[in-house]
Amino acid sequence: MVQKKILGEERRQYILQLLRKSSQPITGSELAEKTMVSRQIIVGDITLLKAKNEPIIATSQGYLYLKQGASDVLYERTVACCHTPADTEKELNIIVDHGVTVKDVKIEHAVYGDLTASIMVTNRQEVKQFINKLETNKAPLLSELTGGAHLHTLTATSEAAIDKAETALKKEGFLME
Repeated sequence: MVQKKILGEERRQYILQLLRKSSQPITGSELAEKTMVSRQIIVGDITLLKAKNEPIIATSQGYLYLKQGASDVLYERTVACCHTPADTEKELNIIVDHGVTVKDVKIEHAVYGDLTASIMVTNRQEVKQFINKLETNKAPLLSELTGGAHLHTLTATSEAAIDKAETALKKEGFLME
């Protein structure tokens, strides 16, 4: 914990160091507390770091530095789903139960075009945190703007895991064909 406010570039380098070392997302509030600045300053710092091509993403659990090593071969696939808001937790749990990460959600909006939001959930605990955050903030799902239709980018260490998750989504009636 820092004892005094860290300024500018020094603070951004400290934030980068914290994110690189962490295997879990760190919230803006936690970063603000550690650097003794406001959460809004942290949001600006993250924006500046992203502008320098630092692979930082904002997830529902906080900020995450995407570490990609040569051994991290990930398979990625986009799936089209459709369901009611009440089935969101069930859909996400089906996917993560197969060892698959839900990277994001995308919709096609009539005015704004493609809208994408990071989700980054890999297990049931993270799904529960995501759902709780939606409920706490009374935030609507992007899919509510499209009658339930949406895309997810899925990642896993094997194509077979994604195949199994896709089959389970189809069996539940969540997969659009």
